[in-house]
Amino acid sequence: MKTLFLLFLFCHVSSPVKHSLKFLSTVSSGIQNLPYLMISVFVDDVHAGSCNSNKTLEIKQDVFKQLFKDNPQNLKQFTQLCFELLPVRFKLVLDRCMQLFNHSGGVHILQKMSGCESDEQTGETVFEQNGYDGEDFMSLDLKKRTWISLRPEADVITQEWNTDKPGMERYVQLFAQNYPKWLRTAVKYGESFLLRTVRPSVSLLQTSPSSPVSCHATGFYPDRATMFWRKDGQDLHEDVDHGEILPNQDGTFQMTVDLNISSVKPEDWTRYDCVFQLNGVKDDIIIKLDKAAIRTNKVSHVHAVVGGVVGLMLFAVCITGLMIWRKRKNNG
Repeated sequence: MKTLFLLFLFCHVSSPVKHSLKFLSTVSSGIQNLPYLMISVFVDDVHAGSCNSNKTLEIKQDVFKQLFKDNPQNLKQFTQLCFELLPVRFKLVLDRCMQLFNHSGGVHILQKMSGCESDEQTGETVFEQNGYDGEDFMSLDLKKRTWISLRPEADVITQEWNTDKPGMERYVQLFAQNYPKWLRTAVKYGESFLLRTVRPSVSLLQTSPSSPVSCHATGFYPDRATMFWRKDGQDLHEDVDHGEILPNQDGTFQMTVDLNISSVKPEDWTRYDCVFQLNGVKDDIIIKLDKAAIRTNKVSHVHAVVGGVVGLMLFAVCITGLMIWRKRKNNG
């Protein structure tokens, strides 16, 4: 089966004065038991809520539940977008993409990431990126009011949309003008939640005696954290595999760093330790490599969170996008 990679672009928050609002949308065909449209909303990379074409709405954090309680007009606007306007628009775009690629059936996915970022230096920036079946498709240059093709098949759509000036202005008014306003409101309500600091629990995991030992930290916030293995107090770069920082459903984050122990002698285990550092927190968390402290982990801790359950599929989609974006950003 074809592997589907979802190209949602996550932007890493680099300081407390930088905030972001991201709408991650997936429109699919040929997938049973899933809504054809799924949307997830993130504020500063914290999962704030989700909705889908089955008219299901879920708000994740108490601060954002209070936001909608105090601002019912925002809730009405959001539900209208998710339940009425966007399912029709996105389905038309997906159908058009399938025609352009001569895809008459099967599993196909349109991905869309849009939103805005705000910081004290650059102000507010609105962005949108679209992908089809795991490849960049087209993006929006808001300043020039222009859709940009990222592959030849997108030329037909971008030419049509770029000539529709009234349609462009309606689109800009609906989204570009609302995104900064929505972000400011979300930050106002969620400031204490978004600027908090939470230390993680750190544990050692191993699937079998011969497999790598995973140093796993979960429950930390914010996501500005590092974790690494040391030997005799020196950072290790060989035989170490750094995993991505991934979101948990409660608004915290998790990460894993694996150590290949195949060449580590039993008498040398005490020379190794795992170090977790959270930005803004003085004291590091240090875990010694100790067989007695290792927990058996026959099922991947990441898959246990997101794998195999249809009800959590949207969250898994978002995690996949986060991994791809951060890998691209690190490599770029």
